Amino acid sequence: MGAAVATTALVLSGCQGKAQPPGESGDYPSGPVTVTAPAEPGSGWDTTARAVVEALQRDELVTSPLPVQNRPGGTGCSWLTTMMQQDKGKDDQIAITSLASQTMKARGLCEYGPEDATLIATLYVEDFMVVGPKDGDIKNLEDLVAALKDDPQKVTVAAAGDDTLPFALFAQAAGVEPADVNFVNYDGGGEQTTAMLNGDAKVAIAGLSEFRSVLEAGDIVPLVTFAQQPLAAPFDTVPTAMDSGYDVTLGNWRGVYGPADMPQTAVDYWATTLEEMSTSPTWEDTVKKNQWAPEFKTGEDAQAYVKEAATTVDEGVKATGIGSEK
Repeated sequence: MGAAVATTALVLSGCQGKAQPPGESGDYPSGPVTVTAPAEPGSGWDTTARAVVEALQRDELVTSPLPVQNRPGGTGCSWLTTMMQQDKGKDDQIAITSLASQTMKARGLCEYGPEDATLIATLYVEDFMVVGPKDGDIKNLEDLVAALKDDPQKVTVAAAGDDTLPFALFAQAAGVEPADVNFVNYDGGGEQTTAMLNGDAKVAIAGLSEFRSVLEAGDIVPLVTFAQQPLAAPFDTVPTAMDSGYDVTLGNWRGVYGPADMPQTAVDYWATTLEEMSTSPTWEDTVKKNQWAPEFKTGEDAQAYVKEAATTVDEGVKATGIGSEK
């Protein structure tokens, strides 16, 4: 039987969303607003939350306190459920969301997706990367494919909920049944890196920013990226799956959401403020450093973008069969 090839391209278009002006009162926020990363420190959500707060504070866009909290659980599902149910209607909470939550919902592992809460803005798209420990058995893309074909159960893949989809598509494109891949769930890049360095995982997959510091330290090595184009230096020599003959491209969008039924004054405030942040010096420097592709949208444009991403995820989950039974 010939190898099944799946193509999933997350290339979403549309006009830039324009934020509405803040409410008339002008007194929001009147106190601290908690920014939640629904995963462990070192995860993409954590990196994003702290980068957002740093830019808002350093560039003096927000004067109210913005405490960051980590609330891991269920690859974002636990905190999303809290925001949907316990924090409904509140204005003192915002959180980071991404493709992960859409994948969890598509797989039947979470009742909610980001489209069910109050989506405030999309921020950027990040490319996925597969990495391995420097002293591991798998040192390059060819080693990875050979190991998967030889015995996929021996290739322990550290992956958060969203990371399983691009790797499953890659395995399928390489002629390996996605259901045979030995995924082990972790909440983010920090835990995944620890698992590799401890020998508990052969490889890991996440967004580039989740591995950047460890890659720069030389403790892990990049194996392949699912970017549409080669990455910029210093990762320009990392092979893309597409250029290597595996027709898979997938990017991970990240954004900000609030509780269900968040007051419109708060939604408008954050949409406007985050739009200002998206062109601030601190944020632009962070985007460049992490090789994020800016994708700032609010309002109906953000909703349309996320809806199209959800369709892409649904199709990918069906194509690979990585449903709730996994």
